[in-house]
Amino acid sequence: MDASDVLRSALLKVSESSAVKKLVVSAPVSRDVVGRYVSGEQVDDAVEVAAELGSTNRLCTIDFLGEYTTERTQADTTRDTYLRLLAQLSDAGLSQAGRAEVSIKLSAIGLFLPQDGHEIALANARAVCEAAAAAGTTVTLDMEDHTTTDATLEVLRELRADFPWVGAVVQSYLHRTEADCRDLAGAGSRVRLCKGAYKEPASVAYQDGDEVDLSYVRCLKVLMAGEGYPMVASHDPRLLEIARALAHEHGRTPDSFEFQMLLGIRPYEQIRIADRGHQMRVYLPFGTQWYGYLVRRMAERPANLTFFLRSLVSKG
Repeated sequence: MDASDVLRSALLKVSESSAVKKLVVSAPVSRDVVGRYVSGEQVDDAVEVAAELGSTNRLCTIDFLGEYTTERTQADTTRDTYLRLLAQLSDAGLSQAGRAEVSIKLSAIGLFLPQDGHEIALANARAVCEAAAAAGTTVTLDMEDHTTTDATLEVLRELRADFPWVGAVVQSYLHRTEADCRDLAGAGSRVRLCKGAYKEPASVAYQDGDEVDLSYVRCLKVLMAGEGYPMVASHDPRLLEIARALAHEHGRTPDSFEFQMLLGIRPYEQIRIADRGHQMRVYLPFGTQWYGYLVRRMAERPANLTFFLRSLVSKG
């Protein structure tokens, strides 16, 4: 395990610390710094940033931050926030042809509620999918830690019976993911491939960064050779170049796959990719529950920690 892997492990541990969370969230400068990575706290903020991205030919997928909801009212509030978001995107002319879509975490809409969690999450997800269809756009089910994988894929299968365009997310650090890619690479299937950003045990996930990258390439090969629509979620120049080469090898046109990056990371490269005629989608989060998201982004790409710390110093 090299230094970056050690740092990643430490950051993921920090993400679980309530004391550190309280310190960071209450710091006067934190919200200014977070503004680079999070579009804001309200639906209006997300719609405004989506429009800004669209002005540079970038697509987006919007995530209302939050997870592991323990109350039914909160799960329903999250659902209603997505419905309001989709309506505003449609009214602003941003959602047509999937230019601005949404990403949802099933744990945020009820998956782990103590009673009928699966049914509640499925019903809430259906409501979001119906609103997305009316707005002319799509939905992607975010993947969470490995304990949610089977449940998420089961809800995906149920939703795709009526909404075959619902997107899946797979994480290359899990041992199982190459096999999942083979199952999901069929015609019409939208699949986002990312590395993974949760702290996972060695029994289910690769712990070494090089092994995660090698798994990512194996999964890319499966998705690019398949009949579905790969969504290449990475900021790593090596992996982006491999993705381009594999797309060329399999005769893929620019509209048959897309690149995805996070809001605030390599924005000029995002624009350059879009200007070259490729599909470039930005993951655009909003909401007050930004702490866990931010720390996992630092862990996913530890170089981001340098920016964050320098921003804190310069603002202080």
